[in-house]
Amino acid sequence: MDIKTSIGRRIQQQRIIRGLSQEALGELLGISRQSVSKWELGQTLPDIDKVVQLCELWGIATDELLRNTPPALLEPSEHILNWGLYLIVKDFALSVRFYEQLLGRKATILGTGRFAQFRFNGNCILSIMNKSHLYNPSDKPPDVHKFVLNLWTTDLSREFERIQTLQIGPYTDISCQYANYYYFNLVDPDYNLIEITGEYYESGILSPS
Repeated sequence: MDIKTSIGRRIQQQRIIRGLSQEALGELLGISRQSVSKWELGQTLPDIDKVVQLCELWGIATDELLRNTPPALLEPSEHILNWGLYLIVKDFALSVRFYEQLLGRKATILGTGRFAQFRFNGNCILSIMNKSHLYNPSDKPPDVHKFVLNLWTTDLSREFERIQTLQIGPYTDISCQYANYYYFNLVDPDYNLIEITGEYYESGILSPS
């Protein structure tokens, strides 16, 4: 296998493992989908600056991407679907700021006005996509409130105080749904509902059921 084909297959595998389309990877690198496709087909090689970008993005050494040995192929029994949750938003910049404050971290991957991803321990918990970049195969507008984003914390009182301090959106008081299930709700800039649950303490004592 020549070096172009070897590197191309590695790029393709790393992209697929992370649940990125060719278009999404191109967006992150500032290149076209066609350029990514040519790499993966072994027709061209990425420039050295793009190799560095790829390795930084994926957290791998350049040697892992460039060595001229056939990449290990996934056996059919090991093939699984990777999951990702995409939240469609109207104001991309505002929503990214909202979730960066809510989650207490910068977006792990931030495209140029198209999408952002938040990853925890290497896993994607949330992706945000700009509505203006959404391709809708139906001529019907999408419904609102497609889902409720549930977040869990070990100390609901402290999290409630943090949200009060942030003042990033309307929220409810802490309520008890049933025995030992305490929660409060928060809405993002598009009025998507977020339910935050966890153990509820008052004055350092766990509230009784």
